[in-house]
Amino acid sequence: MAESARATTPAEEHIAGAPAVPSARRAGLLVTLVLGGLTALPPLSMDMYLPALPQVTGALHAPAATVQLTLTGCLAGMALGQLVVGPMSDKWGRRRPLLIGMTVYVLATAVCALAPSAALLIAFRLLQGLAGAAGIVIARAVVRDLYDGVEMARFFSTLMLISGVAPVVAPLIGGQILRITDWRGVFHVLTAVGLVLTLVVWRFLHETLPPDRRHTGGVGEALRTMRGLLADRVFTGYMLAGGLAFAALFAYISASPFVVQEIYGASPQTFSLLFGLNSVGLVAVGQINGKLLVGRVSLDKALGWGLGTILLAAAALLVMTSGVLGDPGLPAVAAGLFVLMSAMGLAMPNTNAQALMRTPHAAGSASALLGTSSFLIGAVASPLVGIAGETTAVPMAVVQVGCAVAALGCFLLLCRPWRQAGRRAPADTGEANPADGGRATPADA
Repeated sequence: MAESARATTPAEEHIAGAPAVPSARRAGLLVTLVLGGLTALPPLSMDMYLPALPQVTGALHAPAATVQLTLTGCLAGMALGQLVVGPMSDKWGRRRPLLIGMTVYVLATAVCALAPSAALLIAFRLLQGLAGAAGIVIARAVVRDLYDGVEMARFFSTLMLISGVAPVVAPLIGGQILRITDWRGVFHVLTAVGLVLTLVVWRFLHETLPPDRRHTGGVGEALRTMRGLLADRVFTGYMLAGGLAFAALFAYISASPFVVQEIYGASPQTFSLLFGLNSVGLVAVGQINGKLLVGRVSLDKALGWGLGTILLAAAALLVMTSGVLGDPGLPAVAAGLFVLMSAMGLAMPNTNAQALMRTPHAAGSASALLGTSSFLIGAVASPLVGIAGETTAVPMAVVQVGCAVAALGCFLLLCRPWRQAGRRAPADTGEANPADGGRATPADA
């Protein structure tokens, strides 16, 4: 009774009357694989190239710091490109911006393979990231178009199964390519992969956003839409919680090669095995979330478990790496990293699902904000793991603890899951669609 009498917030009033997304449409196996491929292409573009960095340094006669900017440029492009492509997909539909982005990705990657200098390679890696962002943001938007509620959370877990394999196999594929050709061959392979995926998208991925649900405004409309999304406290809470959890993952990716190999003396093969096991843990828990928990446990409860487990694992890593209990050895640290990574399988799909459930009329813009915030927060957190030099893993654990505390705080303070528990999801009630920026909808009338 008290909850029903509670005054609605401005953000909730803005979304009143938003029609629910039809749930009868479903993605077939091929479309599922296409969406998985689109989300896997960016990590392939990043990680397949990693074993070739020493070759690039020698071939282009550039210092290592300059060649590292080819990674930074691609990452920055992926972050910023989502802010552009997301609103475009809300205005023009999903297919046209996706096909344009994929075409530019193929051309930019082909030029990377021919780049005669580090400066040109950096420039076209930036363009490659900008164009490749279309796959990330539109894949999430398509899922929002096709699914709602727990079904959307299940599908995100399925996508994690497909796209989660990419970071594991990409360095291995890159290493095998370098056995038969040079670093340019990596970009030739990525060009071929992008071309095949573009053709498959053109042939099999149909439009999922009907014309009557598209935005008609220009840049100003897009900015107002994003401002409306950020004004929704609950959406912002899920966005920040997901971004901060992703930053803890970025800290692991940035620091783990150094921690495992340099501090604990493991071989590259042992590091590869541990990295692969951690990725398998993430994917496995994501499948447990999608197949067993979703529909039986509320998404907020599963998300809370995930964030709480990440915090506990990060705290355990901080205790171990600080030496308070003596030298724990690699097995104990590896176990802590495994638990932390596996818990991401609860945090990542459920933050995406809960945030996108509030935005049926602006899935593209919402997906752009979710993706960009994750990349930017991760990019800020990653350099901090090496701030104390090469002899300690404490900075990695400190960054992970800080990100986990902040993520859980944003979830509790902004999303307030105990208040949401007694209420139906916005997509079911017609609540809160800040994407409309307060404009009246037909339902309002």
